[in-house]
Amino acid sequence: MDLFEYQARDLLASHGVPVLPGGVAETPEQAEAIAREIGGRVVVKAQVKTGGRGKAGGVKLADDPESTRARAQDILGLDIKGHITHRVLVAQASEIAEEYYFSYLLDRANRTFLAMASVEGGMEIEEIAVSKPEALARIPVDATVGVDTARATEIVDAAGFPAEVRDQVIAIAVQLWDVFSKEDATLVEVNPLAKTPDGTVLALDAKVTLDGNADFRHAETRAALEDAASANPLEAAAKEKGLNYVKLDGEVGIIGNGAGLVMSTLDVVAYAGEEFGGVRPANFLDIGGGASAQVMADGLHIILSDPGVKSVFVNVFGGITACDAVADGIVKALEILGDEATKPLVVRLDGNAVEEGRRILAEANHPLVTVVDTMDGAARRAAELAA
Repeated sequence: MDLFEYQARDLLASHGVPVLPGGVAETPEQAEAIAREIGGRVVVKAQVKTGGRGKAGGVKLADDPESTRARAQDILGLDIKGHITHRVLVAQASEIAEEYYFSYLLDRANRTFLAMASVEGGMEIEEIAVSKPEALARIPVDATVGVDTARATEIVDAAGFPAEVRDQVIAIAVQLWDVFSKEDATLVEVNPLAKTPDGTVLALDAKVTLDGNADFRHAETRAALEDAASANPLEAAAKEKGLNYVKLDGEVGIIGNGAGLVMSTLDVVAYAGEEFGGVRPANFLDIGGGASAQVMADGLHIILSDPGVKSVFVNVFGGITACDAVADGIVKALEILGDEATKPLVVRLDGNAVEEGRRILAEANHPLVTVVDTMDGAARRAAELAA
């Protein structure tokens, strides 16, 4: 889960990371009230989960509460790279003497955590990482040890932070690790980590990504962080059913058991769809090992609720859950759905008890179901029906 900036800011503050006063507003009036409470100059920032806000006009300074209201009026409703701005962060403005960069992230390639730090922070950190890699310190972090003061000191010294801010950055590095580890994050990034003219170091902007696999450990807090307003309704409905579903822009609904098989199915359907005018997969849906009638019915219900779906490809390899159980689940699911099932289903079964599974589907002889033996053949038939 990617957090909005205001959510990341609040999370960092709860772990002691120094941030500036601020609040989130959904109306110009709320923005004015926050600015009045803060007093002085403020910055009004669009809250969208994408970069490039400043260049798109989503970040503006305001000198007083009245101008804050006007700036919020300008930003609310702004389309930034396809993301509509529904909220703005109103925060105390600060002069910046120097900009630094600091982050912790999950280094998947090396199967460890990684600290990255640089004294050349700011908007162009990505460019610096490419053009001046020596300016970006990359220090592996052992998950069983973490980051204490000694390890934080190594990271800060490797990045070459100035002596006058060294102790402050070391303390912030420990606090940021506290955020990263205790909140089960995969990314905690502060850019800029700024030194103000009086020498104080503050986290002025932050990105935080939380690991969805750890939601069960943070059930109460994470529910409040979800952006229900912009969530895809089909994905939200699938989540309520415990289904691993991602909406895509295509015409062939996909159901499979196992993430690897489903990913392969997406590729095969996309390839087959080229023959029929560019037909594409409409979703990712992994029902895992439990292809019961109810699970299959729930999956079909979600897919058939997508008006863009013209056909459905059920691609199952029988393992622990055998093909006969899957076939029985498909037949019963269609009975459960009744008149709701109106789009053709192409079914490919293989693996454990495949012959019995195909026999069950043949005997049911449902008018919407076509059984195809091979994955390529089934993908082609599904694409053809969608076209």
